[in-house]
Amino acid sequence: MSAGADGGGAAAARSREGSSAKDGFVPSALGTREHWDAVYERELQTFQEYGDTGEIWFGEESMNRLIKWMQKHKIPLDASVLDIGTGNGVFLVELAKFGFSNITGIDYSPSAIQLSGNIIEKEGLSNINLKVEDFLNLSTKLSGFHICIDKGTFDAISLNPDNAVEKRKQYVKSLSSVLRVKGFFLITSCNWTKEELLNEFSEGFELFEELPTPKFSFGGRSGNSVAALVFQKS
Repeated sequence: MSAGADGGGAAAARSREGSSAKDGFVPSALGTREHWDAVYERELQTFQEYGDTGEIWFGEESMNRLIKWMQKHKIPLDASVLDIGTGNGVFLVELAKFGFSNITGIDYSPSAIQLSGNIIEKEGLSNINLKVEDFLNLSTKLSGFHICIDKGTFDAISLNPDNAVEKRKQYVKSLSSVLRVKGFFLITSCNWTKEELLNEFSEGFELFEELPTPKFSFGGRSGNSVAALVFQKS
């Protein structure tokens, strides 16, 4: 799973006012596996018929933002990188083209992983690992990553109609289990503010840096439509 261009994605299901949903979220199909299976089955068919790779989640700007941060902080090209909810795998392709050689993408949708594999094969890349994996119910084989990246997956989990609060807690536990101490977690969200994300990941993680994102103005007030933070595992 993933999200659309900056400011899009799963944000439409958020309601801060007039909602009885916990944490201000209205449960949505966007938080279910069935929804994403259907999405990637369609995208897989579209790719097979027309060669269209589908959306770049949060847009090209979001990919460039993360890669520039990794370059700025001299992340070694052989550092182990995990893309959580890789979707169509386009971000993995960009990482590989940049020179990263130890990258893994996981998604709980088999169609997403099949689509990613087809796109990666079309690009002529062979140094990318793909796994069908539910991040909330991980195999023990995933551990020791230097970098974990999330563009929209935590957003979607937050909209799950079935006990989203517990699923968010499990997400944090899974993140702690796969990321090595002093490793970095880069999250891009259109549902959560910086302050809210700081609260969600307060246990075991410290804010390392806030990344610049597009701003909007409305009614004399300005803000960010997307939050992009870097946490470090303590």
